[in-house]
Amino acid sequence: MKYRPEIDGLRALAVIPVILFHAGFELFRGGFVGVDVFFVISGYLITTILIEDIENKRFSLVNFYERRARRILPALFFVMLVCIPFAWMWMLPNQIKDFSQSLVAVSLFASNIQFWRESGYFEAAAELKPLLHTWSLAVEEQFYLLFPIFLVLAWRFGKNKVFWMIVVMSAISLLFSEYSLRNHPTANFYLAPTRAWELFAGSVAAFMVQKNGVQKNNLIALLGLAAIIFPIFVYDESTPFPSLYTLVPVMGVMLVILYANKQTLSARMLSTKAFVGLGLISYSAYLWHQPLFAFTRIRMFEHPSSMVMGVLCVTSLGLAYFSWKFVERPFRTPNKTSRKFIFATSFIGILSFLGMGLYVHFNAKTLIPNYQWVDSLEGNHGLGLDCNGSILVDFTKCSTKDNPQIAIYGDSHAMHLVDGFGEKVRKNLGLVQLTKTGCSPLLDVVGNDEHAGDCLAFNRSSIDYLSSNESIKFVIISSAFGLLNNGVDLNFDGKVFTDDAIKREIVKNKFNEIIAHFKNSGKTVILFSTTPKPSLGSINPANCFFKAKKHEYDLSRCNFIQQDRLESFGLYVFDQAHFDSLLKVDLTKQICKENICGVEIDNKPVFGKGRHLSKDGAISLSKLFEWEKLVLR
Repeated sequence: MKYRPEIDGLRALAVIPVILFHAGFELFRGGFVGVDVFFVISGYLITTILIEDIENKRFSLVNFYERRARRILPALFFVMLVCIPFAWMWMLPNQIKDFSQSLVAVSLFASNIQFWRESGYFEAAAELKPLLHTWSLAVEEQFYLLFPIFLVLAWRFGKNKVFWMIVVMSAISLLFSEYSLRNHPTANFYLAPTRAWELFAGSVAAFMVQKNGVQKNNLIALLGLAAIIFPIFVYDESTPFPSLYTLVPVMGVMLVILYANKQTLSARMLSTKAFVGLGLISYSAYLWHQPLFAFTRIRMFEHPSSMVMGVLCVTSLGLAYFSWKFVERPFRTPNKTSRKFIFATSFIGILSFLGMGLYVHFNAKTLIPNYQWVDSLEGNHGLGLDCNGSILVDFTKCSTKDNPQIAIYGDSHAMHLVDGFGEKVRKNLGLVQLTKTGCSPLLDVVGNDEHAGDCLAFNRSSIDYLSSNESIKFVIISSAFGLLNNGVDLNFDGKVFTDDAIKREIVKNKFNEIIAHFKNSGKTVILFSTTPKPSLGSINPANCFFKAKKHEYDLSRCNFIQQDRLESFGLYVFDQAHFDSLLKVDLTKQICKENICGVEIDNKPVFGKGRHLSKDGAISLSKLFEWEKLVLR
């Protein structure tokens, strides 16, 4: 394969925006498209190599996998190895456990699947995952495993038919991505079937270059370069991705590959020493930047400044040069490292990280210091995980005794109240938990999203159960109404509403109907507010508490100013509920004083995961403000 320096220049144009985006520089808010640039380049290079090998009858699957192992694994394993001691020293117990799971996932070339199951790419928690960026490597590795086999098997039909097969597969993948974007957005971002079309785009370009050569067209090549640069500064986290929007940078890369002959202005710019040099170390730079950023954010109390992040960006390039020179290059040279050595060290590395990750995962309670913190860091599930999230037909499975007198109903912000009601209430009166995360306690009103059907069914069965059960005397209701406020349209009576003011009125009125329904059924309704939300949204109260404990910071540094009540959908609905003899417990007034909210009571954490109360927090607040008197009077 003939070397094209402008391809290394494209790699530089891909990696720098990704690094600056992850560093949090607003100007590069669309820098995540650099990953898509990498995908197209990978598809082009791999397909070019495979076509040449197949046509020259020298293709060997073993040779191909050897080259991929030389290219990917040594630097990856080196970075993973360096991450381990910092994870052990600085991470909180739940983070260490998650990190151990990521070691397993990376070793199995499946980290994209793990991070899809854990969280979205743009969520705040993602900033604290040192190996998050390996999701894109997993997508490429899955492509490397399967595509050569497909190409060899399909080649018997002729090169032209193989080309059109790839075009069709690319179109199917893009259409599937558009479908998944609307129905499974997180899976759409992470998983290979919805990303394959970007790699196939590079494959299509490889076939075209192999047939026609690299064409010279200054205008088209510059247009391609502009299409790559444009989204870096214009797209942002709200841009649907991957989607038809992704066609812009993908087509841009294809145009550069096809029309940036070495005599064009675009090729000359991309072939400068600076661009080529950065391109050569781009893989290592990509590997280093995320662990540097994540561990800095984990260790520092305050959010790192732009100055700190800028220094880290430069540091990632310095480390990249080191690992490129002393790790990547030696392992890529066959006369320095034999095939047997490469496969042996790859096998040992995979088994070592796999074994290490599994060992920590299964022995977390005895291995990880302060593992008892995990319950608080993760929040709680009341009477058990199965009692929060299932559509239960028989709610007695989540009841502390037959014929319970107390029901806790709502979303996860009702669930976290359960531990505030102790053994006296559970044994004497009986308590039943009817909660489902993300499902606000409303009838026929849901977010217009993939969970809508589940929430409708859950609420109908819950309300039927509560209405028909004469033993229930007290109905405790709470909800953050989060999925009706966070950019999700509201579906009511078959109609979709997007305007927040209209949504607020619909939810307020329907919630009041629910309260009235229970009161008319002879139930005593007790309404609990949601918990306070930090005004800036940057602090994680639970992590802050335990980080302060771990590194001996003053806990008062975790105090936060709560968001204005009018900006909180849940607090607005709580405030607007007005009925005679309605009992209301405002958790924000219990946790905060003059809008300044603390994270501890009696040196115990108030919060668990997100804005949920920890088990200790629910118990402490209940004892301090005597919640149980509401039902024991």
